[in-house]
Order: sequence, then C-alpha cells, then structure tokens
Amino acid sequence: MDGNGRWAKRRFMPRFFGHKQGVDALVRTVLACADRGIEYVTVFAFSSENWKRPTEEVSGLMGLVLVAVTKYLAKLVGQGVRIRIVGDRSQVSEKLRDAWQQAESSTSHNTRITLSVAFNYGGRWDIVQACRRAIEDGVSAHELDEAKLNSYMALSHAPDPDLFIRTGGEVRISNFLLWQAAYSELVFSDCLWPEFSDAELDAALAEFARRDRRFGAVNSNAPSALSNLANGAHGP
Repeated sequence: MDGNGRWAKRRFMPRFFGHKQGVDALVRTVLACADRGIEYVTVFAFSSENWKRPTEEVSGLMGLVLVAVTKYLAKLVGQGVRIRIVGDRSQVSEKLRDAWQQAESSTSHNTRITLSVAFNYGGRWDIVQACRRAIEDGVSAHELDEAKLNSYMALSHAPDPDLFIRTGGEVRISNFLLWQAAYSELVFSDCLWPEFSDAELDAALAEFARRDRRFGAVNSNAPSALSNLANGAHGP
C-alpha cells in the first residue's frame, strides 16, 4: 500500500492525511476483494523498519489505527470480514494491543474474507521468530521441514499468497512475506495507494490471470485461481 506520503505531498498536505486516505482505500479494496471471491488479503500496514520514521509520523500512525478500529470495525463485522493482526506486538502500546484484540475477537466468527494486517512486521523477523518458537517447543533438526516451520510462521492461518501487489511505483518487496511469497505472482503499479480503485484491482487480477504458474514444473495449462492477495505497504 505504497504512496500515502507522496499523495499528501502532491496536495500540499501533511503525510498523515495520506495515511488517513490510505485507510479508506484499504477498506474499499478489502470489500472489493470479497465481492470478487478472494478469501484472504494480507496488507503491510507498518514494517519493523518504519520505526525509523519521524516520531510525529509514527505517533500519528498509531493513533490512526485506533481511530480506524472505531470507525470501520462495525462495518467490517457486518461485511463478513475476519481480522487477524500479525507482527511483533511487544513494541506497541497496551491500548493498541487492546484495540487489536477487540478487532480480532469481534470478527472471529466471520468467514467471507480474512484480512491479515501486518503491523510491526518484517519477513526476516517472521522467519527468526518461527525458528525460535520451534526450538522452544523442542522441535529437533530431524523433525524440522518446510511444513513444520511454516506452522510457526505469523501467517500460518492463511495459504501462501497467489498475487502480490505493490503500489506507488516501487519495484521491490521490502522485507514483506519473504517466506510466503516464494511463488507469488508479482504486480507493481504506479498508482499511489490512496487512489487505488476497483479498476486498478481488476487490472492486477487480469494480469494475474494471464500468468502461467508452473511452480518449478515445465508447463501448466491449468487456469490460475486466486484466493489470497498480498498488498505490500510501508513505503513513503
């Protein structure tokens, strides 16, 4: 979900207003995905590297999360969205952790679409924490394989993403879903995230449908089926 800050700058507004518009775009896109039968969406809301940003911006983002939960939670509950928060919760405030808990518990019964919000998340962090948890559980080197390690990953509740979208014109994955995106189809858009529309989503889905997904094999004539979308964020 890249480009919030640049969207605001072009309108001579503080970066915070771009992040606020970005939340509106997120809710709009999640519901559009649900309408198209996509069952999982994962978004990069705040990376473990974003703490390097100005204190005022980080504080504003934390407050925005609290406002977003208050503003949109009832709507998401009614639309069948299940919310999962993934990332290191130890560095955020108790107030924010409580808001996340409320969002998760209020939507736990929903099955239409699962929205995983990666907050204070990094792909390398995810792999390291999974290894640590496996070691703490006494998993031996002989027992450890991809399936076992995957069960300890922060997104073990979701299938690996079929489609990875990054907006804002940046062409990299920036430490997002390093383990899970091994065979994701990557789509990069010049669109700034606050302007991401249904048309942009459909263009990405059409591009995905044109891809030949071989997963290491020579050829596959099977049509592509999309169930899991990852939307990279954390850019300027």
